[in-house]
Amino acid sequence: MRVLGPMQLAIIASVLWVALAPCLRAAEPRLQHFITARDGQLLDGEKPFRFLSMNVPNLLLVEDNVRFAEENPWRLPDSFEINDALATVAAMGGTVTRTYVISVQRTNDAPGTPRHVLAPGQFNEAAFRTLDEVLATANRTGVRLIIPFVDNWPWMGGRAEYAGFRGKAKDDFWIDPQVIADFKQTIKFILTRTNTVTGVRYTDDKAVLCWETGNEIESPAAWTREMARYIKSLDTNHLVMDGFNAAVLRAESLALPDVDIVTTHHYPGQQKSLVEVIRANAQQARGKKPYIVGEFGFFNTAQMTDAMAAVRESGAAGGLLWSLRFRNRDGGFYWHSEPSGGNLYKAFHWPGSVLGEPYEEAKLLNLVRSNAFAIRGIPLPPAAISTPPHLLPIADAAAISWQGSVGATGYQVERAAKMNGDWQIIAPHVDEAFTQYRPQFGDETVPAGQWFYRVRARNDAGVSEPSNLVGPVRMETATLVDELADFSKTQTRTGAWKIADRDCRSAREDAHRAAGHAGDTLVYALPNAVQRFRVFAFFPKTASDVQFSVSDDGQNFHAVTASKNAFFHGAGEYGYWQPVEFYAENIRGGKYLKLALNGETQISRVEISHPAMSQ
Repeated sequence: MRVLGPMQLAIIASVLWVALAPCLRAAEPRLQHFITARDGQLLDGEKPFRFLSMNVPNLLLVEDNVRFAEENPWRLPDSFEINDALATVAAMGGTVTRTYVISVQRTNDAPGTPRHVLAPGQFNEAAFRTLDEVLATANRTGVRLIIPFVDNWPWMGGRAEYAGFRGKAKDDFWIDPQVIADFKQTIKFILTRTNTVTGVRYTDDKAVLCWETGNEIESPAAWTREMARYIKSLDTNHLVMDGFNAAVLRAESLALPDVDIVTTHHYPGQQKSLVEVIRANAQQARGKKPYIVGEFGFFNTAQMTDAMAAVRESGAAGGLLWSLRFRNRDGGFYWHSEPSGGNLYKAFHWPGSVLGEPYEEAKLLNLVRSNAFAIRGIPLPPAAISTPPHLLPIADAAAISWQGSVGATGYQVERAAKMNGDWQIIAPHVDEAFTQYRPQFGDETVPAGQWFYRVRARNDAGVSEPSNLVGPVRMETATLVDELADFSKTQTRTGAWKIADRDCRSAREDAHRAAGHAGDTLVYALPNAVQRFRVFAFFPKTASDVQFSVSDDGQNFHAVTASKNAFFHGAGEYGYWQPVEFYAENIRGGKYLKLALNGETQISRVEISHPAMSQ
């Protein structure tokens, strides 16, 4: 055996270091330090830590799974959705996001609703494994989390539910010893939990920027003092933010020794201007405690731009806009129309779409991105080509969906008769935000035969590599799909039809519907005889039937008997309208289909199938 000398060993070691250094650097954790506070600033090591970013309310628990036939809108996000959320925040220049609260079981929850806290000292392991995944992904993407412990409001369960477990009124949450002890059990369970994904104890996880005592809580200072002290007794690594519900900082929060960060929330209707109050709060906190504008939104783009400038220029530690919704594992995005702001605003989707033009979504989000890098002192980087989307299984070419790509402004759909080509672009720019809880694309002109499909993401930087390939998809029929954003796919209409684009939450977030009344009709013309149809309708008041008929010449119609499925599960907290699906199969008739209303109705989507044309 040949023995190497010291010089040879040194050379080999040097070569190995050059080869392995990139890998070793890549293996280093993205987050090197816990965030600390000193002299009114947040610090990452010895460097000031400042941010502009977005709240992501669905990150721990999705409340917006409001598909047409869905009974329960609540579900836990999966790994694709969690990664999409945090990768989107990072792409927008954000280094922080704020989740919504640790949820609590409510007495009116539908069966199967996932919550974190089921009863005093009883916790849902599946929900906390989701939080494990969120923290693991936050470490990987370099996005830190602000996590509020409890809600002042009823949406996900909060202080009223803790009090209710013991037969108490909601205000007893602040003062009742047993209720306080129950809440401390939750805090202890969270802080002492070991992540099942990373093996890291929550108290040792650098992805947590801070624990927030609650969301918009109306807590007495004595309660805040006790809870902040208790959190610090269990966790000496992380900061505590007082989640007191205020637009103007309360003096007690600045005085409490175990409160490290103070915050305010801002929406229209407050007495002072948004910029004025942000600057005043920052001045009040200067040199004492870091100040974060925890939520602000529903102002016009000019006001929001001025607010971001105020955060940057005032020395505030950071600001978080309300709010961002991420992509849905079933395709498209989750949607959430906001009751505030004059029934105009929806939760944002990066990088914005045509549907967001009424509130300048794309313009505002690009301003958020530029401010997010500016507050960090980093030049604005160019957009990167998106990663390939993931095409979901296809049973019918009329219903093609994919899991989208961060930063994509559109998608290119391609079709081929063979697995290895010749690929044809059949749709150059599909907007995944155009449909809500429905397939993103329908291949309405597909010829008869078997076909393969793939999709590419597009943005200003270019076109991605193709998605996975799906096929062969055997097609004998083609389907006209009308989302009723306008009347361009109808042949004729009678009555006072209007395109409705407000009250979207009541229509399960459908962004555009054809609204009509008794006697109004729509007629569709197809290239071949109608074989079957499905029509999705909402009834804001009383449900009624829709009458259907077919014709060979577009003049003489004969009735078609349609079946229906009603999916109404109550108005709920958002005043849901009644959704009804009408359908018929094995139709004998012509190339024209007429819909006639018997009462106030909003038509959400129409699907009409006919024999596919030959190749």
